[in-house]
Amino acid sequence: MELVHSGKVRELYADGDDLIMVASDRMSVYDVVLPTPIPGKGTVLTQLSVWWFSQLADLIPNHLISATDVPQRWAGRAIRCRRLDMVPVECIARGYLAGLGLQSYNETGTISGVPLPPGLGEGAKLPEPVFTPTTKATAGHDEPMTYDEVVSLVGAATAAELRRATLDVYRRGAELAASRGVIIADTKLEFGLAPDGTLVLADEVLTPDSSRFWLTSEWRPGRPQRSLDKQFVRDWSSGLDWDRKPPGPEIPPDVVAATQARYAELSERLAGA
Repeated sequence: MELVHSGKVRELYADGDDLIMVASDRMSVYDVVLPTPIPGKGTVLTQLSVWWFSQLADLIPNHLISATDVPQRWAGRAIRCRRLDMVPVECIARGYLAGLGLQSYNETGTISGVPLPPGLGEGAKLPEPVFTPTTKATAGHDEPMTYDEVVSLVGAATAAELRRATLDVYRRGAELAASRGVIIADTKLEFGLAPDGTLVLADEVLTPDSSRFWLTSEWRPGRPQRSLDKQFVRDWSSGLDWDRKPPGPEIPPDVVAATQARYAELSERLAGA
C-alpha cells in the first residue's frame, strides 16, 4: 500500500479505491509531536471512533467501511474508509467554556465572533452549544474563523451544513455521554464531501484527542476541571520551561501511566470497552 499522508498522530494508506487510516500512539500537544508514545492510545482512539460512528449513523453518514478488513499488523488501531474531498475547516462545537474558547471570551466576550453572555467563568456551561470553526493549517497553528469566513471559503450551503452537522453531532454525543456520567465540554470534527456532494463525517469523532471530557460528578464551574483527555498532558507540559516548539519534551513514566488511565476510563465509561 502507498503512504499518502502522515499526520501528527495518523497515517493514511491507499488500498485500491479505499483508504486505510492508522492511529499511532504518538501524542501531540500545541501542534508538536512529543517524543514519548502513550502505549495503546491509537487503539483507544480507533475503537472509540468506531463506536461513535455507530451511535451517530442515523444522524449523518460517515467514512467508515470496515473496522476489521485491515492489515493484521494494524488490527484494532486502523479502519478502512472512503475517499472524500475533505472540507478545509476544523469544525468545533463548544458547550462549556475552556481552553482557547475561554481565552477568547475573556478577551472579547465572544468566540469566533459569536457573542456570549457576560459573567461566565472557566468551565461554565453555555446557554446553547456554539459553532466556533478554525482554519485547518497544514503548518503552524489553526486560526479562529467567523461563520462569514467559512461561508466565503466553502459557500453558503456547505457552511450551513457544517454548522448544522457539527452541532447535531455534539448534541447527540453530549446527551449520550451525560447518560454515562460524562460531560463533553467541546469537540473538534472533520467532514468531507462524497462524489455526489453529500457531507460525510470523517477522521476521528468524540475521542480524548479531539474533545474535552469531564466527569459530571466532579464538574465545578469557576475552576479548571479534571480531564479524561489529552488536556492532562497539555497541563503537564505547560508547567515546563518549554517554548512549545519542536523538539517537545519527553513525557515521564508517571504522566504516561496517568494518561493511559484517563483514556481507558473514558472508553470504559462511554463504550464499555
